[in-house]
Amino acid sequence: MKSICLIFQVHHPVRLRRYRFFDIGNSNYYYDDFFNEYMIQKAVKNYYLPLNNIILDLIKKYPGWFKVAFAISGTAIDQFKIYAPEAIESFREISATGSAEFLAEPYFHSFSAISNKTEFAEQVNMHYNAIEFLFGVKPEVFVNTELKYSDEIGELVAESGYKAMLAEVPNHILCWRSPNYLYNNPINSSLKVLIKNDNLSNDICRRFSDTNGYEKPMSAAEFANCLNKIPEKEEIINLFINYEKFPGNRKSEIEIFDFINSLADIVIQKSKLRFSFPSDIALNNRPIATINVPHTIPGGDGARALSPLLDNELQQEAFDNLNKLYPMIRSCGDDSILKDWQYLQTCDHFYYMDSHFLSINHDQADSNPYGSPYEAFINYMNVLTDFTMRLKQSL
Repeated sequence: MKSICLIFQVHHPVRLRRYRFFDIGNSNYYYDDFFNEYMIQKAVKNYYLPLNNIILDLIKKYPGWFKVAFAISGTAIDQFKIYAPEAIESFREISATGSAEFLAEPYFHSFSAISNKTEFAEQVNMHYNAIEFLFGVKPEVFVNTELKYSDEIGELVAESGYKAMLAEVPNHILCWRSPNYLYNNPINSSLKVLIKNDNLSNDICRRFSDTNGYEKPMSAAEFANCLNKIPEKEEIINLFINYEKFPGNRKSEIEIFDFINSLADIVIQKSKLRFSFPSDIALNNRPIATINVPHTIPGGDGARALSPLLDNELQQEAFDNLNKLYPMIRSCGDDSILKDWQYLQTCDHFYYMDSHFLSINHDQADSNPYGSPYEAFINYMNVLTDFTMRLKQSL
């Protein structure tokens, strides 16, 4: 029986405030608390709580049959604790049913896997402990920030004790191979690699997040028909969806709620498909081959999939200047400086410097606080300049 692996990404960065040149040396608080609170409470009220209630109802309606997985970033967890503790309680209620799996990731949704192995391992361990403490489960499957993957990253994940991870692998690397099979890592064959089905995942997100109404949202019956057209021998369908972004307006919120309900009914009652956890897929399926990805590849959807990771000079300069500070960070004992260091690693800061980000209509007015990549770069570098001064003074 073919398995559907339904995984929802829940992530919110801790956004920076407008930090001017004349703030350097005069103010060491970097965050836009008002905007962060607004974004969290909006998402929790409009998306997370209603969707969680639907999922909880489906779990109760189909005990043991309806299963989902969540990848919740540490920065989202930190802000839930401050601005919307009801969100954590809602996810706890789902976890208590035993029908939800929680995936591990770098706590600060960072690019640490490509910048610093030690920092990566620490963030992975920090996230594992947070998920176990909050939701009473131990993550068994890993998903790297924005689904970034390479053979070397897979090896790091295996060394951290995980038996499987989810990745996004583009068509030019997959070639003739299908994402609807299980693969393994060529360096450490014990790590199984689940590959996101880009076409189906992105089609759901795009059709429901089209705020201009150019595309009609996909019905559950149409989507189930797409699933049924997948060749019988292909075993798994990994759907990775941003939990917040695919309902783009009030109408699509209602439609996506109906979509999830109807899809569960069709899959469970009228098809030969089944919902499965990522860990179940890794345990119950045999890899058909290794998947060789020698270089880090970008992941994510929308604008983030259109340009290579840290592609332009602004991104590279900001990223390099941040990571040059690591030797001093290891000697710093100031908790407030360490926390700032962690939040400054979040990938969104660098994606705001990507020229593709504003060229795609995907709720950018809300999600990106900057008017241009250059504005994002200047703001980040002003913060980093002040941070560097504080760090040096603390040693």
